[in-house]
Amino acid sequence: MNVEWGGPAALAEDEPALTAGDSRLGPWRAFLQAHARLFRRLDEELRDEHGLSLPEYDALVQLAQAPDRRLRMSRLANRLLLSKSGVTRLIDRLVADGFVERVHCSHDARGAEASLTRAGLERLREASRTHLDGVGRYFVDPLGPGGLAQVERAMQAISRAVGDDTDQRGAVCVPAEHGEARA
Repeated sequence: MNVEWGGPAALAEDEPALTAGDSRLGPWRAFLQAHARLFRRLDEELRDEHGLSLPEYDALVQLAQAPDRRLRMSRLANRLLLSKSGVTRLIDRLVADGFVERVHCSHDARGAEASLTRAGLERLREASRTHLDGVGRYFVDPLGPGGLAQVERAMQAISRAVGDDTDQRGAVCVPAEHGEARA
C-alpha cells in the first residue's frame, strides 16, 4: 500500500481492517519497542549523571523555552502529555530540589504556574550535553539524514491524524504587578 505523507493515512476501500496478526502492525510494534528502549536509555543516563529523570528534564526544557521561563500548570501538563495530578507530582519533586518554584497569580485565583529557577536553568544546562549526546548516538546517527527526514514526515503525519492539542489559551499568567494577564 502506497501512502502519501501529505495527509492522514487512510485505508483504501478494498484494504482489510487490521487484525492482531496483520503484518502492517510490524512498524507499530517496532516504534513501540524503539520508543521504550530509547526512553529507558536516555532516562538512565540522565539519572546516573545528573540525578534527573527524562520527564523532569523535559519539564525543565519546556519551562526554559516558555516566555519568562514560566508556564501555567495546565499548559505544562499538556506539553508533557501528563495528567494534572501527574504534572503536580513531577513539579513537586522539582520544587523540592530547588529547580522550579510555584507562582500564584494574584488576579486569578485559579491560576498557578511553574517557574524555572536559576538553579533549575543551571541543572538543565549541565544535563543537556548528556541528553543531546544520547539523542545523537541513539537516534540521529543510526537514522542518518535521509532517515531523519522520513521519520520527521511520518511523525508529522501521525500527529496530524490524531489532532493537534497545542491550545495556547492560559499559557502564561502574569502577576498583577506586571500588567494584565496574557492569553
